[in-house]
Amino acid sequence: MRARRIVSVGLLALASGPASAAADLLDDALGPRELATGEARRGDVSGAQAVSLNPAGLPLTHDLSFEGSYGYRATDAATLISASACDSTNAAPGCFYYRYAGGDTADDRHQRTHVAGLTLARLINARAMVGVGAKYLNAKGAAADGSEDIKGFNWDLGAVVRLTDQLNLAVVGSNLWGTENTAIARTVAAGASFRPSPQLVAAFDARWNLDTDGDTGRYGGGLEYFVTTAGGQSGYPLRAGAVHDVVDGTFVTGGLGMATVKFGLDVGLRKQVKGGDDLQISASLRVFGPRQ
Repeated sequence: MRARRIVSVGLLALASGPASAAADLLDDALGPRELATGEARRGDVSGAQAVSLNPAGLPLTHDLSFEGSYGYRATDAATLISASACDSTNAAPGCFYYRYAGGDTADDRHQRTHVAGLTLARLINARAMVGVGAKYLNAKGAAADGSEDIKGFNWDLGAVVRLTDQLNLAVVGSNLWGTENTAIARTVAAGASFRPSPQLVAAFDARWNLDTDGDTGRYGGGLEYFVTTAGGQSGYPLRAGAVHDVVDGTFVTGGLGMATVKFGLDVGLRKQVKGGDDLQISASLRVFGPRQ
């Protein structure tokens, strides 16, 4: 049976606190934008969020973006780095990406994970889209005897339905087939995103661990409000949210950014307020190509 702490999901990101000493693969993937909005946005992804949240959501935007992220998790002095290139301007939107996570174990050994992969999405019609993610993993050092060392592939699936021009629903399965260890849990998630205006989006997601016999359920939501400048060519996204995990407690999240037609800067964090003292922070730089 996989350890309950696998349920604690949370970057490309980073945590601090005794109860969160071992993050999982999905935790390491979270970027600052989704981290700041309560780990939500599976129904409203853009760019590298297709990697961390939902491979099906990339056609929701039409741009070319290159993104690099850095995070730090204080609990195990972990460094989390990612780089991605995503293109949704063609008939088969997709991303290429690489991630690295390295930190210390509870018995003062070093552990690290390399992940490289791609995502592809396809529009079924004007209201529905599906996506798939394939990744190669190389993890070492989680167990002293090497029993958790792995090399191999794993797969994700996702879908998004635009019920209206403002409301999207999403479903995602992560790590469904392939190589696995205690940090690579099979999960299923659902999300809803509501955009009443171009400047405001509200999102709520829920995720469940399929590989535990214990309690499972992680629920998060948040808001993003985009403050535009007078010329409308740049702006400042403000983000806030909360997360509740039935095992690991309650967290508050927040972040901000700056965006222009050419680049975007984002910072996000998550702080545990009940059940521990976890702290996670992440920052990213996005560079945009042609937009349609």
